[in-house]
Amino acid sequence: MFPVLGGTARRRSRASVLLCLLLLCVPLAGCGAGDVAGSVAPSASASGSADPVARDVRRAVADWSAAPPAALAAIPLEGWSYEVSAVRVDGVRAFARAQLRYRLTGYDAAPAGSAREVELTRAGGSWAVTADRPAPGALPQLWDQGPVSVERGEHALVLGGSGQSSGSLSAIAAEADKAVPAASAAWPRPWAGRVVVLVPASLDAMAALLGRPADEYRGLGAVTTGRTGAGPAPADRVVVNPEGYGQLSAEGRQVILTHENTHVATRAATTSRTPLWLSEGFADWAAYRESDRTPAEVAPALARAVRRGDLPGELPTAAAFAFGGDAEALARAYEGSWLACRLIARRWGEAALLSLYESSGRDSLPAALADTLGTDAAGLTRAWREDLAREFR
Repeated sequence: MFPVLGGTARRRSRASVLLCLLLLCVPLAGCGAGDVAGSVAPSASASGSADPVARDVRRAVADWSAAPPAALAAIPLEGWSYEVSAVRVDGVRAFARAQLRYRLTGYDAAPAGSAREVELTRAGGSWAVTADRPAPGALPQLWDQGPVSVERGEHALVLGGSGQSSGSLSAIAAEADKAVPAASAAWPRPWAGRVVVLVPASLDAMAALLGRPADEYRGLGAVTTGRTGAGPAPADRVVVNPEGYGQLSAEGRQVILTHENTHVATRAATTSRTPLWLSEGFADWAAYRESDRTPAEVAPALARAVRRGDLPGELPTAAAFAFGGDAEALARAYEGSWLACRLIARRWGEAALLSLYESSGRDSLPAALADTLGTDAAGLTRAWREDLAREFR
């Protein structure tokens, strides 16, 4: 699942920062068609299709939006269109609420969307577009923040915000090109095998894209946007925090991108039924699958807790992943989830772990555990607690 991050990030130890970098994911919000129609009431005099003024405004928007702007020529866009839902006329000015639809060629299985407000001015009897911006309350696109640079990898398309250098974007593309096969190796199920990475100009620009306060992402390396569940995914994006990402080692960056790519790969199998400990633990398991780091190195917060006698009594609950609370507790939730998936892969086999992931998205967890592992929640929890005690004694 892609949990919503909430609250204000507290100051963390370096170890906790690295853990939290292992990756919180956020849902795409504010871009549904309903956002356009519901955000403004059409004027009584200019909303109907029979109204000649509204009809002229709609026609002007259609003509203007027949192709992407020249400034976006480097971005591989297709299916570019604006669907006007409401028109408001104020003298020689008009404001059209519209839904922008587009795809990134070769990456988007279904159109991405953006609620827009198009401003027009009438001169000489005709309407001309003078501004195009996010509709009130809607999230901006990367290009709303300034010029966008493009770097292509074998498996990745990297879009950089204003001021991002070609060198830094090329490096991220190369790192993503390693992360995609790593995610595919951990999740050998059909998925696109490609990723779009957005690198905004700054932490503040990242927060604006996601519609959340900047403090929620301070210290994090990246997040993922997207919808869970079966069906075409119109907007799977990995969004990099240029400040947090730049502070990581090469290994840390690879872990982050593999984790995030695993969320993209497993998106269709992830539903509201999927426990957070399983979705986040699986992504970490994929990220560390080929690593030779020990559990104590990967899970320092949990190791400290167990060694002082604080052995967790249950697998991490959804509440344990709430961002903005106790950083050590959040770290333990992620670390414990990783160790649970690691245990399943080692005791029952990697195939069983994958089957559990798929089954838990369709059925109840008790049914999924019984069908795939032949155990119940109590049995898995007991085995997990015994494994923690053994690893961190």
